[in-house]
Amino acid sequence: MRRKLVVGNWKMNGSSAANAALLAELLAARAAWNCDAAVCAPFPYLAQVGELLAGSAIAWGAQDCSAHESGAYTGEVAATMLDEFGCRYVIVGHSERRALHFEADQVVADKAKVALAHRLTPIVCVGETLAQREAGETASVVKRQLSAVIHTLAHCISQVVVAYEPVWAIGTGRTASPEQAQDVHSLLRTQLRAASEKADGMQILYGGSVKADNAAALFAQPDIDGGLIGGASLKAAEFAAICRAAS
Repeated sequence: MRRKLVVGNWKMNGSSAANAALLAELLAARAAWNCDAAVCAPFPYLAQVGELLAGSAIAWGAQDCSAHESGAYTGEVAATMLDEFGCRYVIVGHSERRALHFEADQVVADKAKVALAHRLTPIVCVGETLAQREAGETASVVKRQLSAVIHTLAHCISQVVVAYEPVWAIGTGRTASPEQAQDVHSLLRTQLRAASEKADGMQILYGGSVKADNAAALFAQPDIDGGLIGGASLKAAEFAAICRAAS
């Protein structure tokens, strides 16, 4: 039985005061849910988040890392640095990184590889745009994106978390129906099974306008193992309710 995982992606939001208040509320509510939980914060707040969550049952992580170990890469953050801050997770290949920073599938795969090399669990994002869905290309797009990671990581693929995020449902208020999401999760699970005998134990998250009122129906699907939560992760009561739904 796979344990559910709920990860908050704060994106480029937060302040020292807001973060402290949010995490205090989440820690107070933590006893009410029975799933794994984590928050992925902007780089400048990792020290604060790590200090506030140290010793708790809520993990923390970053929203990206460099594909390089070190060097002349101004503005980049290495996986070794994230490990120093106690990060457990790092998101790679988020649709916003793919679209706004032109990250190719192989770059995402390389980031996942360097993350694993430094004790981080990469949350590998895949997903199609609205135009691709309407053109019937969902399966080919997500399989291509995941294939690059499988090829690069080989037998280590079982150590990653996969997140299906339909681009057309991120921050739009539109959500894939539980059945639509399950269809893609099942497709991804089948692809992973062909690459690893441990695929049935891997967590595949759904992300895309997940809220307290739709989380339970999504998480009830057989291949949806939790969520990668955007806007709702900035509201303690909403995020806690999503975690309870995952329990």
